[in-house]
Amino acid sequence: MRDVNREIESKLKEIEKEEHVKVLYAVESGSRAWGVESPDSDYDVRFVYVRPKEDYLSIQERRDVIEWQLDEVLDINGWDLKKTLVQFRKGNATLFEWANSPIVYKTTGEWKEIYECCKEYFSRKAALYHYYGTANGTYKQYLQGDMVRYKKYIYALRPLLACRYIENIHTVPPVRFDELLEQELPGEVADEIGKMLVRKAASDEKDLNPKMSAIQKFIEDEIVRYGKISKEMADDRNVDWEVLDRVFLKVVQG
Repeated sequence: MRDVNREIESKLKEIEKEEHVKVLYAVESGSRAWGVESPDSDYDVRFVYVRPKEDYLSIQERRDVIEWQLDEVLDINGWDLKKTLVQFRKGNATLFEWANSPIVYKTTGEWKEIYECCKEYFSRKAALYHYYGTANGTYKQYLQGDMVRYKKYIYALRPLLACRYIENIHTVPPVRFDELLEQELPGEVADEIGKMLVRKAASDEKDLNPKMSAIQKFIEDEIVRYGKISKEMADDRNVDWEVLDRVFLKVVQG
């Protein structure tokens, strides 16, 4: 039987050796991290790495991403530390999801220090706008016909529930879908989501199923509502560079 976790750990060591980097943090992203994977879901591995300090002092430009593998089972890619810190400053919601993933393949003391500093860069406006955009894009592209993939319902519902969490709790939303579902929802919506999850777990991700009316209306209404809120919300991004510069130098210098 294939031991995917051990294979992922081996791939991370391979990356370090071949790319001459140190992996600071590696996690699962996507449906497995959300707790809603299907039997045929792949593994979306995301990592943050640092290069030797000489590389950052060179005039030679280097790519700030490593795209290591993409096949039917493994999707592995990572971001350079400098790119990561710049994205934290922008309030990148996806990066905050990586930082809070419940499935961690590798972590380090350096990463813990990095994230402790970067927590202060979470932006409610940036995150809410990101999640609204994700839900709206999914709705327009995949949820217009009479038959839909239930996977796409999750891809629309999860960001909308994250929006609701940000609106009410004012902080980084949970990664797992079941934790987002702990929020108060209309009864018929909660019931249909429960039924949809049962059907999805037993089917292939590409299977088409009939629309579910309560879920469909909830998605449509929430997209309209959060489109308005995201535009009206005040910009709350932390634009300070000093903290990020300090942690960057400390990690690079070792």
